[in-house]
Amino acid sequence: MPGLLRGVARTAVVAGTATAVSNRVSRRQAGRWAQQEAAQPVAAPPPPPPAPAPAPAADDMTAKIDQLKQLSTLKDQGVLTEEEFAEQKRRLLG
Repeated sequence: MPGLLRGVARTAVVAGTATAVSNRVSRRQAGRWAQQEAAQPVAAPPPPPPAPAPAPAADDMTAKIDQLKQLSTLKDQGVLTEEEFAEQKRRLLG
């Protein structure tokens, strides 16, 4: 029976030590990642897309609809802000 208790106690010590070391490594690694993220410069937002080119007269309405769909897709994806979308739409329809 004493041999069994000694084995259980040894296992508990080894498991506890492994857990403590693993937690410490995780905390240090998270700290390093946080420092790296803080040190990286913030990327500038992408420039707004150029104004759409004038479409041919025959397909003018179809081209405008297609361009509006593209602008809407860009806005939904977060590439364009609401203000940029409104400005491009005003240029296209105005």
